Amino acid sequence: MLNLLKGRGASVAPDEAGIAAFLQGYSIEVMPRTAAKVEDFAALLPLGTRVYIAHIEGTPIEEMVATAKRLRDEGFAPMPHLPARIISDAAQLDDWLTRYVEEAGVDQALLLAGGVAQPHGAFDSSMQMMETSLFQKHGFKRLHIAGHPEGNKDIDADGGSAIADAALAWKQAFARETGVDMAIVTQFAFDAKPIIEWAERLRMAGITLPIHVGIAGPAKLQTLIKYAISCGVGPSLKVLQKRAMDLTKLMLPYEPTDVIAQLAAWSSEHPGNLIENVHFFPLGGIRTNAEWATEKTAVA
Repeated sequence: MLNLLKGRGASVAPDEAGIAAFLQGYSIEVMPRTAAKVEDFAALLPLGTRVYIAHIEGTPIEEMVATAKRLRDEGFAPMPHLPARIISDAAQLDDWLTRYVEEAGVDQALLLAGGVAQPHGAFDSSMQMMETSLFQKHGFKRLHIAGHPEGNKDIDADGGSAIADAALAWKQAFARETGVDMAIVTQFAFDAKPIIEWAERLRMAGITLPIHVGIAGPAKLQTLIKYAISCGVGPSLKVLQKRAMDLTKLMLPYEPTDVIAQLAAWSSEHPGNLIENVHFFPLGGIRTNAEWATEKTAVA
């Protein structure tokens, strides 16, 4: 299965056309404060691009809804985060969904537990939000959920994957029962091998939900290492640490060309795999990421 990627960190000669095809239809992430710095999204992103809106603890819902409305008005598909642990109860969730629908025309969302140690109220997981039936009530057509190719000790404290795997199976059953479109969007990683192994393990276990692979956009190496540590990125962090030891690369900005080339090559050789799309975390800035993606997708 992984002959293409023998050895962790193996390099694959970039196939520009393959990369361009793999990146078609990518999504990207903003926060209200970073979106406010963008004068014209249409100058950076293809119209219709799905733009996730991260809801950081303490961000007023008014700012989230205003950002979603602006993106919708400018021709994009806003997908706000809904972190369960910062939502007090079903009444507040109902209120937020009402605002998103009525004020911004939102019909899709990313459901997360949220990186808050102590829940603000009744919700501790995204599954509890799903059980309210409020997404059906408000006509949400698409729900995305989180995936962790390198594990998540906040979910499986023993370093395994039993709880996370059971949650994915439950959510897949929910999607089938309700008819909602669902996909898994992953934490970013810097090595294709653990992503591919995880995707294949899920497929063999009966998961059929498409996977949108999280990729860190171009950024300074020091910036990526900081975010990777704070976000709990797993063993693929070694890719960055190895790069940091190379003085010829230390001061150069990181670009995700290698990991995307590996994923694109493997995906093209394995039709029917679960990897469907790329989701960018623009850790080096929205403009920097968007311009890089434009360059990579412009191959004739």
